[in-house]
This record gives sequence, C-alpha cells and structure tokens, in this order.
Amino acid sequence: MVYKSAVNYARPESDRLRVTMARIEKNPREDGEYLNSLARGLAVLRSFSRDKPGMTLSELAAHTELNPAVVRRCLNTLLHLGYVAKKDRIFLLRPEVFSLGSSYIESMNLEEVVTPSLQRVRDLTGDSTAMGVLSGNDVMFMVYISTKLLTRIVAGVGTRFPAYVTSAGRVLLAYQDKAKTKAYIDNLNPVALTDSTVTSKTRLKAILAQVKKQGYAATQGELDFGVVSVAVPLFSEDGRIVASLTCSTSLARQSLESMVKDVVPELKKAAQDIEYELRRCPLLVHSITS
Repeated sequence: MVYKSAVNYARPESDRLRVTMARIEKNPREDGEYLNSLARGLAVLRSFSRDKPGMTLSELAAHTELNPAVVRRCLNTLLHLGYVAKKDRIFLLRPEVFSLGSSYIESMNLEEVVTPSLQRVRDLTGDSTAMGVLSGNDVMFMVYISTKLLTRIVAGVGTRFPAYVTSAGRVLLAYQDKAKTKAYIDNLNPVALTDSTVTSKTRLKAILAQVKKQGYAATQGELDFGVVSVAVPLFSEDGRIVASLTCSTSLARQSLESMVKDVVPELKKAAQDIEYELRRCPLLVHSITS
C-alpha cells in the first residue's frame, strides 16, 4: 500500500510561502532594483499545493496576505502568460509552470551530472534514490530516481519533507555552518509525524553531532511508519556542503543495519563521482550554495 501522509504533513502555513512573504517584507522600499510586483506574483504562484490545487481570488489574497486588487493583477498577468487557468471563480496552475523548473534542470545539467550515479545505486539496491537540498525548513529533492516497487512514501522532483525527520535533511543540517544549524534548531517547532519522530531539540543536536562524526545519517520510521533511509553528504571542491544523497526503502525489505552496511558505501561512491563532475559545473554548485 502507498501512503501519502508524510508528504502532506500538517502546517499552519507552508514554509515556501513564508519564505517568499518574508522576502517581500524585508525589501527596503527605497531599493529601486527590487520588483515588489514580481515577488508578489511568485507568492501567488507558490500558494497552490496538493491541498489547495484551486483557489478563488479572495482565498489567494487571504493565503498570501496581499491586497485582493494586487492579487487580481497578478492573476491576470499569469493568465495572459499561460501559467494560470480559470474555471468559473477558481484559479489553478497550468502545465506551463513546469517550464520554470525544467529550465533550471536543463541549464544546470542536473541530468548529466547527478542522475547516472544515483541510477547506479538504485539499480544495485532496487530502492529509490535522491539528491536533496535545504529549502527553508525542508529538504527538497532536486533529483529523484524512483523504484518500481510499491513504497510507503510518494515522492518526486520538488517533493519536500521536514529536514529534522529525514536522513537527507539531517546530513544537510549537520554539515551546515554552525550558526545556521543553531538558528534552524532554535526556530524549529518539531511535530511528531509518527511515534518514532524525534521532537527533542537536545536529542536532535546530539544526533546531528553524531551524523557529522560518522559521515552519514540513518532514520527508521520517523517520517512514516516502516520507512528506513540513509544519506551521505555531497561536497563542493572547497569543502562546502552542496546537497545530500539518500536511499530509502521499507523495513520489510531491508533493516536499517543492512542499509548502513551495504547502501551507505554505495552512496559514498556515488557522492565521489558526482563531486568530480561538479568540478566542471561551478554554476550548479553556486546556484545551490549561494
């Protein structure tokens, strides 16, 4: 059976919208090089989600905390450009939105640089693999190689999970600048997604220290019941954390101990191969770490 609960973990407001709105609020009004209209238009686009695939103008205004007149102008522009459609009073995204993400994937050569190594690990293990980066308080998958087996987690490119409950997110947090990691934990409001989810900030700090010491992260049943995963860091040439590589499966297929023993070494080999390729792609590294 496939479970989607972990993908739709409850929040009072999505992190990606909070990040967008924070950037709007922090903009100094005297900065003539900053376009508030563009920021607001992106906020409207980012409001749509699995839980809210279609919204009225008033719902979008409430969700973005923008003036309805501003939202109306944003929607009219997005309608004209083909990114949004309208049925009666409901606005929804159109497939043209995919072009924004695909432009990034193509321009940064993600398929060429990352996919072959993750594909090799997937073929060896039979389990899904992914490359994740920090996005707000989440880990977001930039590359995802799925398995043909039924899994408990529905994921894909662009999928986001809370960083603190995932092996991919913990690797990223462990190798971040200490000040950034401290700020993340200080501002964290941990929610128990399962009975196994670590919600103690003190324990989480200890876990991150251990991750950095051992060079990998491993989780079992924290994101969803019966899900096990391992992850390793991916570094730039100058030693900065770029992303994490992760492999996940069900506990019925493999124990966490065997994942650490058999899969972590394969992920580390993949990381070495990708790190070599990244030397030829400085723009990709800069786009992720800047």
